[in-house]
Formats: sequence, structure tokens, C-alpha cells
Amino acid sequence: MTTASRWALAAVMLLAMIGCEREQTNQSGSGSTTAPTTGAAGVEGGGSGTGKKIVVGYSQIGAESAWRTANTESIKSEAEKRGVELRFADAQQRQENQIKALRSFLQQRVDVIMLSPVVETGWEPVLREIKAANIPVILSDRRVATSDESLYATFIGSDFVEEGRRAGKWLAEKTKGQAVIAELQGTVGSAPANDRKKGFEEIISKHPGMKIVKSQSGDFTRAGGKQVMEAFLKSPEGSSINAVYGHNDDMALGAIQAIEEAGRKPGTEIVIVSIDGVREAFEAMVAGKLNCTVECNPLIGPQLFDAVEAVVAGKTVPKRITVEEGVFDQSQAKAALPNRKY
Repeated sequence: MTTASRWALAAVMLLAMIGCEREQTNQSGSGSTTAPTTGAAGVEGGGSGTGKKIVVGYSQIGAESAWRTANTESIKSEAEKRGVELRFADAQQRQENQIKALRSFLQQRVDVIMLSPVVETGWEPVLREIKAANIPVILSDRRVATSDESLYATFIGSDFVEEGRRAGKWLAEKTKGQAVIAELQGTVGSAPANDRKKGFEEIISKHPGMKIVKSQSGDFTRAGGKQVMEAFLKSPEGSSINAVYGHNDDMALGAIQAIEEAGRKPGTEIVIVSIDGVREAFEAMVAGKLNCTVECNPLIGPQLFDAVEAVVAGKTVPKRITVEEGVFDQSQAKAALPNRKY
């Protein structure tokens, strides 16, 4: 073979190799550049096309009460049921822990962030970072105070002001508008503490014979409620207190312990109304130690993940979704107790 022939053969072989490489590139590369993506991380939920899991980052307040434990379980179980990957962060009731968790979720490029904020204020900087990354935020149980509602997709939770009103109405009727009240407030600066106080005071302001003489935060914990109630009973106003308003059941249950240890009778000598509707509150009503609980339903997992799936699919969701709730007193407690799920 002549030198010219060898060069011609080499050129043909080189062209063939180039053509083969181009074919392989077209087969492997064109699919990835045109594949559809959904959400911040480009993943789709079950049944939406690719079968990839939705990834949700969730910052929970903590585990300060039986209500919160039930709330967490509802969310975790619903995520598992729907095949959603839930990245869960317990803030231990500290806002700084929640902000760190939100920024971590942002770095992880989750599809949706869910937040149960420990307090109302101080969220705008981190929420603006999340919005800039085009990751939708769903508020669970508690709202945030912001002038820009575009920073979150929806808020799913109870009407805390109305819960306070219901507690006030029940107590006004029970005491015929005559009550010297000790108030156990929730976590300072939190939405339920602010709103439950507001709603309650709105009602009792219409009854001159009803007055709050002592008011302090028990931080939504049973131990806090007991400690605060012990101090109330030892104060100069202590002997005149004939009613307790607890912003949640756990604090009220702690107050019952303090009242009994002080030699007084909860439920009769001191009328007690609280909010949440946990199982132990119903047990206390059956025992005659708690008089009324205003329900605040923690089992909102299904509603939350309905919203998650909707926002990932690009659908519009209502800005405010309210949970259905009721009011229960001692006369209803025994019949209702077997059906309580939390």
C-alpha cells in the first residue's frame, strides 16, 4: 500500500470515529436537556410524571406539649403515607434554631419548606432568601408577622383569636360574668399567646365583673403552668382567684397540680378553662378537675400535604386555610373521651 493510500484510510477511520461519538452524545445528552422539571429542586411528586419523591423541609417548634407531639406525629405519618421525603428539624423552642434549619433547607434545594414559627416576628430576611430561590413556604399552625404576604404560599392553622373568644364566652356564662381570673399565657411573642389573649379579653371586657388579676407566661409547658400557678396562689391576690384561663391544656394541667397542693379544689373552688383539647384534658374533665377545653386540632397533616402537592404542581392555594374545631365541657367529656385521637 502506498503512502497516499495509508493516509486516505486513516482519514476514513477518523471520520467514522467522530461520527460514532456524535451519535452517542446525541443519545445520552439530548434527553437530559429537554426533561421537564417541577419545583425548586426539579422533582415531582407521586403520580405527577417521573415518580420522584417530593422533598419537604419542616422546621417544628419542639415538643413542649402533648398537642405538639400529636401535631408532629400527624405530619410525619402523612408524609410517609404519601411517599414524601420529610426532612424534619426540631427547634427546641428557639427561633435561632429554626432560622438555621430554614437556611439549611435552602442549601439542600428542597421542593417545599414548612414552618411552624415559635414567635411571630423576625422572619423576613430568611423568608426573602427562600423566595429568591423560588422555594414555596407553607406556614403550619402559627403565622408570621410580615407586611409581604408573598413570602409564603399559605397558612394552615387554627383561628387563635376565635379560640380565645370561645374560652371567654364559656367562662362568662359559667360564672355569670363574675370571675377573678388568673391567666397562664403561652410563649411570649408567639401567635397563639398573642391571639388567645386578645380574643379572651375582647369577651371579658363586656363583663365588668370579670377581671384578670394575675397574668404570666408558662411557656406552654406543664412545668411552667405549675410553677406560675404556685406563685399566683402565694401572691396577695391568690386567695381571691376563682377562675383560671390557660392558653393551653398542658399549663392548665400543671395549674391543677399547684391548686391541689395548695389545698384548694380545681374544677369547683377554682373554675378552669383552657385550649387544645388533648386527651389528658378530657380525663381531667371526667375527674371533675378541669371544666372546659376549647379544641385546637393538631391533626393537620393531610391538609398540609394537600397544599404541598398543590404548590409543587404549580396550583394556586388559598392564603388562609382554617381548621374545624369545637368546645367541650365536663358534661360532654365522658362521651367524647373514647374518640379522642390525641
